[in-house]
Amino acid sequence: MISRRPLILAGLALPVAAQAQDIGTAQRPIRVGVTAGPHAQVMEKVREIAARDGLTIRIIEFQDYIQPNAALAAGDLDANSYQHQPFLDQQVRDRRLPLVALGKTLIFPMGIYSRRHRSLADVPQGGRIAVPNDPTNGGRALVLLAANGAFTLREGADFRATVADIAANPRRLRVVELEAAQLPRALDEVEAATINTNFAIPAGLNPVRDAIALESADSPYANLVVVRQQDREAPWATRLLAAYQTQEVKDFVASTFQGSVVPAF
Repeated sequence: MISRRPLILAGLALPVAAQAQDIGTAQRPIRVGVTAGPHAQVMEKVREIAARDGLTIRIIEFQDYIQPNAALAAGDLDANSYQHQPFLDQQVRDRRLPLVALGKTLIFPMGIYSRRHRSLADVPQGGRIAVPNDPTNGGRALVLLAANGAFTLREGADFRATVADIAANPRRLRVVELEAAQLPRALDEVEAATINTNFAIPAGLNPVRDAIALESADSPYANLVVVRQQDREAPWATRLLAAYQTQEVKDFVASTFQGSVVPAF
C-alpha cells in the first residue's frame, strides 16, 4: 500500500506564533484530514464553499483509517472527515484520544462485491469472504453478511461482532480479515469481499451497479467531522461544519455519486 504519511506528518507542526493566529486564514488554514477518494472529493467542494465565506481550508489525504485520528490528536490536523461514530468511539476508547464529533456528513453504504458470483447464495462450500480487519467495520461487515444469508450471528450481535459470534455457518464459509484499503485488490483472490464505499469508488466499483448486496441508505454509520475536544465550540469549527452542511454539497454529492453516497444532514 502506498502511504503518504511520512510527507504528511513531517513538518506539519507550526510555530507557536503561527498557531496564535486565527485559524482559517490564508496564513493559518484549517488543516482537514481525509481519506483519499470520495471524502477528499467532497472536501474539495467544501473548501470552495468555505473560501467564499473567507475561510481557508488545507486538505491532507491519508491512505488508512488510523493515521488521521493520530494526527488530529497530536495537533498536526485541526479536523478530520472520514469516520463514523462507532469507529470514533472505538478509537477514543482504545487509544484514549481527546476527539469528539462536530456534526454529520455522509453515509457510505457498505457493499458486498464479487468477481465470480452474482449473489452470496452462489458462494460455494468453504468459500473465502474478505472483511475489514478494524473492529467496527469488521463487525459491520459480519452483520451485512449475516443479513444476506452468508451465516447466522448469535442473538444480539451488532457492529462489535467478531468471527467468534458466528453461531451457524452451514457452508463453512471462511472469513478473511484484511486492511480495508486492500479489499478491492483482494477481489480476484476471494469469492466475495465487503468493501467500504470510500474504497470501492476509487477502485472503479460502483456500489449501486456492482455490489451484490448493499446496506440500506438508512444505515446508522453516518460519517462525521471530528475535532479535538478543546475545539468543539471554536468559531472556525462552526464555520467549517456550516460550509459542509449546505444544499450545494448535497447537490454535488447527488450529481457526482449517483446515489452511492448519501448526505446525512
